[in-house]
Amino acid sequence: MALPNINPTKTTSWKKLKNHYKENKHIKIKDLCDDENRKEGFSIQFNDLFVDFSKNRITKETINLLVELAKEVGLQDAIEAQFTGDIINATEGRAVLHTALRSTSEEPILVDGKDIKPKIQTTLRKIRSFSNKVISGKWKGFTGKSITDIVNIGIGGSDLGPDMVVQSLKFYKNHLNTHFVSNVDGDHVSEIIKNLNPETTLFVIVSKTFTTQETITNAETIKNWFLKSATIFDIPKHFVAVSTNLEAVDNFGIDKSNVFPMWNWVGGRFSLWSAVGLSISLSVGFDNYRKLLDGAEEMDIHFRNESFAKNIPVVLALISVWYNNFYKAETEAVLPYTQYLSKLPDYLQQAIMESNGKGVDRNGNKIDYETGTIVWGSTGTNMQHAFMQLVHQGTKLIPADFIGFKEPLYDIGDHHKKLMANYYAQMDALAFGKTKEEVHLELKFSGDEAKINQLLPYKVFEGNRPSNAILFDKLTPYSLGKLIALYEHKIFTQGILWNIYSYDQFGVELGKELAKKLLSKQ
Repeated sequence: MALPNINPTKTTSWKKLKNHYKENKHIKIKDLCDDENRKEGFSIQFNDLFVDFSKNRITKETINLLVELAKEVGLQDAIEAQFTGDIINATEGRAVLHTALRSTSEEPILVDGKDIKPKIQTTLRKIRSFSNKVISGKWKGFTGKSITDIVNIGIGGSDLGPDMVVQSLKFYKNHLNTHFVSNVDGDHVSEIIKNLNPETTLFVIVSKTFTTQETITNAETIKNWFLKSATIFDIPKHFVAVSTNLEAVDNFGIDKSNVFPMWNWVGGRFSLWSAVGLSISLSVGFDNYRKLLDGAEEMDIHFRNESFAKNIPVVLALISVWYNNFYKAETEAVLPYTQYLSKLPDYLQQAIMESNGKGVDRNGNKIDYETGTIVWGSTGTNMQHAFMQLVHQGTKLIPADFIGFKEPLYDIGDHHKKLMANYYAQMDALAFGKTKEEVHLELKFSGDEAKINQLLPYKVFEGNRPSNAILFDKLTPYSLGKLIALYEHKIFTQGILWNIYSYDQFGVELGKELAKKLLSKQ
């Protein structure tokens, strides 16, 4: 089944949403939150995850109309088409099945008439076996020493996903040190290898085609560095590959048994659930890697089966469309209140902006409405002392996702209490602001009465700035899997609503082509 090709702006529900926006665009979050049942009616509890979207410029009617839009553009059928392996990446003629990588159900999923589940299970067993050998010290380098360091060589989805997860799950890591080389900038690779011992380092080269310029350049540089201490016969003990190009891998010197497969029904930016996640399994152990997959699967089941009004990825996608297309808010901030998730905004930039940064619809027509959102962010409370000034008092409307965890991983003194006080305070400050009257009173009592007129306008906060609270019990491999899958499904939902193909990325190709032409002239 092909995806429906419905221009959202031509639907009945879009017209209703336009009228609804005109009537309600000056609505105040503060007034909406006067209703004591507001939070209950605008939040979803899903096991260890609580999502509160009450601090938004929305009413029940807004949600109902947005849900109507989702139904009118055929979202439910599109979800089924994705999960069952239809070729929804039509421009590249591929299915989109990162969800199958974490599925534990026995239900077959057919690609080209063959069930892909057995292949997935075989690869997972291979990842487990290999990870266990390396972590236990049974895998030896060319001088008989066990491995101490892992270097992941990849770029884009072959780097950002594994790097983000390894950083996020640092608390759960084992004795192995994991490093990531991505940029073709020679300074990057030089800084990584200068402190490594070739006798105890394992390199994981991640490239579907084994031709990606950055990855192969870095791999060759590392191989040359390695061969200063070792011979070509030692390469199989220190280099493994995640690729489909067996011939190129073989030419590089990597043993065929050290090659992990990639499949064209998994997009690069959604590939950490596949063998691309090998460095994650090596870093935190296969059991934790499996928990990451299980958490994602729980979100998959919720997304596939829950009604739209209670479906977390759908609701967050609809709210995002509301601000992007009606309020013309161009950006969204992702603000995790844990230092562990410092790389999540970078990861989501690729996932969201490479997927939905499209200006042509599924009919091949140029789009005359907004698609995509510019995503950026940092960790709390660091960002409170940085860019939050603009979010609070600037001229731009910037909806924000605040990601928090009820329990810390290290329970030291009152650190977590202070962290979470800031988490809630920021959302309250954005939503409710501070009135002239409140500032007047504050200045009066602080002894600055003479400066009241001078300072008053600068200290007023208009508020009415939207946010979502995404709150988990604790940061675990399982909850991280759920969080990543949540955003994946939000991306998919928005792509369907905007009538675009979210799973190709032709926009990244032109620069590569021109760089090759320039190189050939040198």
